[in-house]
Amino acid sequence: MDPATLTAFLTPFLPTLIKLGGKALEGAVAKSGETAGTKLTESALKKAGAIWEKLFPKLEAKEAAKEAVTDVAKAPTDDDAQAALRLQLKKILESDPSLAEAIAKIMAEDAPDGTPGTQIVQHVTGNQNQVIGQITGGKVFGNVTGNITFNE
Repeated sequence: MDPATLTAFLTPFLPTLIKLGGKALEGAVAKSGETAGTKLTESALKKAGAIWEKLFPKLEAKEAAKEAVTDVAKAPTDDDAQAALRLQLKKILESDPSLAEAIAKIMAEDAPDGTPGTQIVQHVTGNQNQVIGQITGGKVFGNVTGNITFNE
């Protein structure tokens, strides 16, 4: 299991996961479904909860890991906090291959292209401007060239 992919996936859920500790997320999932109204949110939160339940005991046992999780929850866009969490997750997963395998299986569930943790972020501003993007996980292949027009 790639620690960078795992960190990127868990980051948005960390405030909720920290509040719940090692408890199941059933109530939080129901509430998110009411407020967000999407199956995507519900599915992602269930997946994050399943991963958290497996990972939580290891994180709790390690002070540096607990601190890294708290730092990322407080400042999700802080690159240094993200790096610290990735390092702690790497150490935990390397020390427990069965945990890494179990988390990889959870991440692979319901992946749209069969690749766990595929995430594409792109920002385009203005007319005929370049795309600045970031891809985490998955495989990149092929090119898109020329103008692309989206009509509503």
